[in-house]
Amino acid sequence: MNETFDWNPPTHYNFARDAIDRLAKERPGDRAMLWTDGAGTLIDRNFAELSEHSARAASVLHAAGVRRGDTVLILMSREIEWWELMLACLRLGAIASPGTVQLTPKDIAYRCDAAHARCIVAGVDVAPRVDETPVDAAIPLIHVGGARAGWIDYGAAKANAAPLAEIADTAFDDPALCYFTSGTTGQPKMTIHGAGYPLAHEITGRFWLDLGPGDLHWNMSDTGWAKAAWSSLFAPWLMGAAIFVHHAPGFDPAAAMDLLERHPVTTLCAPPTAYRMFVRSDLDRRTFRHLRHCVSAGEPLNPEVIDLWKKATRLDIHDGYGQTETVLLCCNRAGAARQGAMGRPTPGIDLAVIGHDGAVLPPNEEGDIALRVGEGRPPGLFLGYRGDPDRTASVFRHGWYLTGDRATVDADGFFWFVGRADDVILSSGYRIGPFEVESVLFEHEAVAESAVVASPDPTRGEVVKAFIVLAAGHQASDELAKALQDHVKRTTAPYKYPRRIEFVASLPKTVSGKIRRKELRDNEFRNGMA
Repeated sequence: MNETFDWNPPTHYNFARDAIDRLAKERPGDRAMLWTDGAGTLIDRNFAELSEHSARAASVLHAAGVRRGDTVLILMSREIEWWELMLACLRLGAIASPGTVQLTPKDIAYRCDAAHARCIVAGVDVAPRVDETPVDAAIPLIHVGGARAGWIDYGAAKANAAPLAEIADTAFDDPALCYFTSGTTGQPKMTIHGAGYPLAHEITGRFWLDLGPGDLHWNMSDTGWAKAAWSSLFAPWLMGAAIFVHHAPGFDPAAAMDLLERHPVTTLCAPPTAYRMFVRSDLDRRTFRHLRHCVSAGEPLNPEVIDLWKKATRLDIHDGYGQTETVLLCCNRAGAARQGAMGRPTPGIDLAVIGHDGAVLPPNEEGDIALRVGEGRPPGLFLGYRGDPDRTASVFRHGWYLTGDRATVDADGFFWFVGRADDVILSSGYRIGPFEVESVLFEHEAVAESAVVASPDPTRGEVVKAFIVLAAGHQASDELAKALQDHVKRTTAPYKYPRRIEFVASLPKTVSGKIRRKELRDNEFRNGMA
C-alpha cells in the first residue's frame, strides 16, 4: 500500500462536478449505491443515474429560491433522496447542514436561527416537528415523502424538473458544509467545512476504509452526523467505490447480519455499539462471504469485542480517529495495527501529543492530541466555528489545532487514548454536551441544580447520567426520575436523555463555584457501573 499522500489542493473544487459527474462520464454504468429498506425495496443506482438525480434535485432547490452561499437544513434519515440533495447543494454552491431526525422543535428552531437557514428539507418523520417550529414564513419547506400542506412536494417537483446544467465553480475554501456539534458549554457549535473538504477524504478512503472500484461499502452511521460525510458520501465515491444503505428504524443486529450475508458488502464501518451487539448475537453461525475489511470509530472499542469478532469472522476491526472538524487523523491499518491503540497518524497528517507550551512530548507522556497547522491548512481541517471567532481561536495554539482529547504516544508511534479534555459524552457514537441536558433538566420545576456526566455502559460505551439536587418541596422517587427522563425526551433529541439518575444533596464544586464534573465522572468509572 502506498504510504505517501501529497496534498496539492486546487484553487477551485466541486465534488459534484469533479467526482460524481466525472464518474458518470467515465464509468456511467458502474454501481454508485445499493439502497434497501425494511420493507425489502431494493434500488440499484449507477453513477450516471446518481448524477442526473442530483442535478434534478438542484433544479428543485433552485426553483425554491436557494442560491449560492445559502444554508439548507436537511433533516432526513437514510432516505435515498438524502444523497441527491447533499450533492444538489454542492452543485448550487449552497451550504448543506444535515441534522438528525431526532431533533425537537426547540432544536430545529435553534439551528434554523443560528445557521440563517434559507430552506428546510425534511422527511416524513421530521416534518411534523418542523410544523411545530416557529419558522419564518419566507423560508421554503420541501417535503420528501409525498404531498404535505404548506410544503413543496419534492418527489413531484423533481419529476417535473430538468437537470440543472450549471454547476457552481466553488473556490476551495468556499463554505459548503455546516455541522452542529456538541460542546461542554453553550449551544451546539457550527463547524464549517469548505468545498475542498471532500477531496481530503481520499485519506479516509485510501488509508482506513481501503476502498477502490468494485467495493461495496456499508457505513451504519446516521446521516445527521459528520461520520456520514466521511464514510457514506465523500470517501467511497472519491475512491470509485459504491455505497450500501439500509433505511430502517432503529438497529436490529440480526437484520444487519442478514443483510451482510445477502448482499455483496465488502467493507463495513460500524460504531462500537453495533460490534458489541454483533458479538453477543449468533455471530458464530454467520458467513459473510464478501466482507474483507472492517473499521470502527466514534469511541474506543473494547479489545474483547475485537477478539470475538475476529474469532468468528477472521477479520480485524481497524479503529480510526478523527473529528467533525477533521478527516481521519490516525488509524490502525492492515499489517500495522496494535490492539487497544488508536493507531498511527495517517499519511498527510502531522499529528502529535503536545504539552501546554506546544512542544511535542516524549513517548508515553500524556498530553493534548494536536494537528500541526503550517502555512497551509492541513487536509480536511475545518474553516472555523460559524459566528464564533473566539471559540475558533481557542482551539489553535502555538501552531497546532487542539482536538480536545488527550493521549500518549509509544516509542513505535502508536497513539493511546487517555480521555477527553472536556466533558462531552460519547454514547453509541453520539456526542452529547452536558450543558444541553442540564439546561433542559433545569426547566423542570423539581430540579434545583444538576450535573451531567458519562457513565460506563457495556453496550453503548457510555450513557448519560444526571446527578440532581431537588428543589424545595420535592422528594426523590423512581416516579420522579422517570418523569425527568420523559421531560428530557420531549424537550430535546431523545438520545440525550439521562439513562441513569442519582438524587444528591449537593454537587462538588471548585472554589469559583464551577461544578467538578470530572470528579463525578471519575467516580462512575472507578465504581465500575458497567
